[in-house]
Order: sequence, then structure tokens, then C-alpha cells
Amino acid sequence: MAEPTNTPMPTAPPTPRSTSPVPGVARSSIAGSTLVPPKLITIATTAAAASASPAPGKKPVVLHVGDPVRYNLQTYQEFAAEFDVVRPSAEERQRPAFVQALREKRWGDFVAIFRPFWGTGGEMGNWDAELIGLLPDSVRVFASAGAGFDWADTKLLAEKGIVYCNGGLAAAEAVSDFAVAMIVSTFRVLPYCISSAPDQTAFRDCHASATAQSHNLRATTLGLVGLGNIGQQIAHKCYAAFGMEVAYFDVERKPAALEEKLRVSFRPSLEQLVRVSDCVVLCAPAVAGCVIDAKSLSWFRPGARLVNVARGSLVDEEALADALEREQLAGIALDVHADEPAVHPRLLAFARSKALLTCHNAGGTVETHVGFEELAMRNILAVLAGRPAITPVNLQ
Repeated sequence: MAEPTNTPMPTAPPTPRSTSPVPGVARSSIAGSTLVPPKLITIATTAAAASASPAPGKKPVVLHVGDPVRYNLQTYQEFAAEFDVVRPSAEERQRPAFVQALREKRWGDFVAIFRPFWGTGGEMGNWDAELIGLLPDSVRVFASAGAGFDWADTKLLAEKGIVYCNGGLAAAEAVSDFAVAMIVSTFRVLPYCISSAPDQTAFRDCHASATAQSHNLRATTLGLVGLGNIGQQIAHKCYAAFGMEVAYFDVERKPAALEEKLRVSFRPSLEQLVRVSDCVVLCAPAVAGCVIDAKSLSWFRPGARLVNVARGSLVDEEALADALEREQLAGIALDVHADEPAVHPRLLAFARSKALLTCHNAGGTVETHVGFEELAMRNILAVLAGRPAITPVNLQ
């Protein structure tokens, strides 16, 4: 399985048009990160795309959707020196206007799409057959913020000769940190402890009774569904910090050297993973489908826990509420939900006791945004220079 998808809700409000980049913000970088980039691969392009080039004396055009660059000003100077960066206004990015502009070839034969922020640039909605079919044959690369790509038909982009690059590498640190906090919350009944503090009677009751519901993490088994960059960081942190035993299930088993380095063990099926786990963490992309439903919940041992930092669509929330109501699960922690920004009402009923419910926040840090900007520009610079993409997701 690939990186978990963790882009924010597609309902972020549009932003007014402004110049790019934003002045007065110091440049940062993802250099020095402990993250290991995925294998570099090139993509075959269509004949039309390979032959497309700007007229002599003109720079290739990059279509910049969303907010301007804020952090990586030095990289942006390099980027703008190579390309003519065109940024449509928020009004032009609304679906009907955007479709019309593509039909009119308003932005010419642009060679790349650049989306450096995950809260803006998605006003046109899903990149489906309609939008992709209207792209000029000159487009070679689509580089976007966010680890998630369920809003873009990456297979269709690849068929058109366009490599899609995500920002999962930049988000891995933040998402894994957040996941660790959620894992701890399920073992230490933090929703109950936090919600009881404001009331003195509830405080005394919680002080007396939370102990019987709380457990140390050491020597328990953590089950990871997916072992991409984020899953690997969760595995490392939970083993090193808490002494947890870590198992994983993935559609493709990782090399033995990596398993040994991370101290993880492989399970060949989801059922085998769930049956041995005290806490299951979802680190899979949306394309995995619904993996936690009534059937898979029946495999959870009594008192087990579930954490989801991937996508709400991976979980049947009605079945999950049933499992909580019959007290099969000791606790859950969900950062993502099936119908964002709405949270399932039956799950909300457990928010003061067994459920930590957050607002799709796992990847949301300043450092992540810095990395998204840098990574998106570096991906475009690499692909258009004929070098391998750094974080391609549609080359399988």
C-alpha cells in the first residue's frame, strides 16, 4: 500500500488572487530530513507531450493553482527563472470557469500543474476525465501538496503521459507524530480524562476509575495496515519509545533488511494482522477501499483499539459504532471521517469516553507546508529537466 492520504477537506474556501510569492517569510527547506525518498522512476510520455516545447525565447508555462509560495522563496526564484508561472484567480479556479478556461486554452500549452498548498487550489473539484481530457498534450507533470490523491485520477493522468507527484514525504513526520499521540490516547483513555477535568465530581470519578481502564503500551502489539513512509515512522517511534511489538500487513511485503531495521513482522492478510493486534492503525490509501467493516471488526480481539490517520472511506462507521456499543473495542481515535466535515453522530456519542475525534489535522504543521512547497517545485524542476520525479505515485 502506498502513503496514507491526508490532504484536508476539499471544501476549503477560495482565496483572493495575489502575487506569488508572499514576501517577508524566511525560506526553510526539507533538507536534512530523516525521511528517505522513494525510488526514483521516470514516466513515459505521449509523443505529443514529448515533442511540445515553447517557442524560441519563451519560457515553459507552469499553471499554479492555489495560494502563492510563502516559505521557500529561494527555490521559488530558481523556479520562476525556469518557468513562466501563471496563477489563475480564485474565481477562475471554480469548476465551470476552470473548465471553460481550459477549453479556450486561456493559459496556452502549459507544461506542469503546481499546487503548493493543500487548503487551496482544489476549487475546481476532482481531477476526473472531464478535466484531464481538456489538458493540453504539453503537460508533463502535476505536483501537489498533500499525501492524498483520491481526488485525482492518477491512472488517467499516467495514460496521458502526466506523472502525478504528491507531498507524502513532507507530511510523514507530522502524520506519524499525530498517530503516536492517538495511539497513546486509546491506551490511556485520554478522551475520558480530558472531558472529566472541568467538573469536580467527574474529576474525582475519573481519578478513581480511569486506572482500571488504562494500560501501558510496552509489550503490546501494534498492527499497521500499510508500511509506507508514514507507517515506517510510526513503527520506529512506537518500538523505540514504548517497546511495542509491531506487525504489519501490506499488499507488497517489504524487503527483509527494512523489516529487520524497523523490528517489524509481516502478516500475509488483514485478518491475521487484526487478530494479533492490540491496536490497529490505518496507514493505507483510499484506493484500498473499506477495510474496516462488520466482518473485519469481528476479527478484533475484545478490548482492542483502532486508529485512523488515512482516509474516512476506509472505515464503515456504522459498523464501528456497533462495535463500540457492544464494548468490543476499548477505544478509537479518528482524525479522518467518511463525510467530512460532519462526524458520524453515533461516534460523537463516545467523544467523552472511548473516542478521540479530531478534524483531519494529522499532517497540518508549518513544517509540512514548507515541505509541500519545496517538494512540489523540486518535482517539477526534475521532471521537466528529464530527471526522475522525487515522489511519483502513478508509475506502477
